[in-house]
Amino acid sequence: MRLQNPRVNGSVGVSLHAKLLDELGQSIVRGDLIPGDPLPNADDWSAAHGVSRTVLREVIKVLAGKGMVESRPKIGTRIRDRSAWNFLDPDVLAWRYGTTTKFEDARALFQLRRAIEPMAGELAAKQATVEQVAMLQRLYEQMELHVDDNERFAEADLEFHQAILRMTGNELFGSLAALTETAMLITFRLSDDNPYGQRPSLPLHKHVLDCIASGNAAGARDGLIELLDRAEADVDRSLATRRKPQP
Repeated sequence: MRLQNPRVNGSVGVSLHAKLLDELGQSIVRGDLIPGDPLPNADDWSAAHGVSRTVLREVIKVLAGKGMVESRPKIGTRIRDRSAWNFLDPDVLAWRYGTTTKFEDARALFQLRRAIEPMAGELAAKQATVEQVAMLQRLYEQMELHVDDNERFAEADLEFHQAILRMTGNELFGSLAALTETAMLITFRLSDDNPYGQRPSLPLHKHVLDCIASGNAAGARDGLIELLDRAEADVDRSLATRRKPQP
């Protein structure tokens, strides 16, 4: 599954802004530009990318909002230290997990998910309404139906996990849905060549569903932890395969 950036769709102006933002953001995350470095000359960037200085200024504002750059009088715009970056920002996550991903980066991603999703499952088991459980059941049935279609399975799987966040009764957890969407899309992309397919995960998803439906908070929490453990193992296996030298 490809990790898409929805901002590149739409009008030409939005597309140019999005493409320049992605290019500059990826360049910073890759280390092409390091903390303390000034951004390239605005006129040169504008000419090279066919955008106005206004578009470039808007891109810089967005990057500043993510903690990646800062602008000061007489000094100009420079790259900030990584400690100031908002690594939970969906764009920064997507840039960090681009075409190449290290084992350490994948591990950090799963550590983040483990800090959020098992607790959400526990709360959902205590708070879920009959209607919410019925919706979760429908999403599971979609996963069953499309288990051999990675793209459609991933869509239902993503909605399943996001629904659990919203079932907690805690608006702060619900607001994490965008963050976990990016994290899950990255996970899917890293493991979409899993030779075992998606079938092994179905019983675990069903277990989580049943635990939430029956109010078994500990079971829902532990089921999500096992799901994440297996997903991480799939990603590690995929990364190891991709790193093997080709004959």
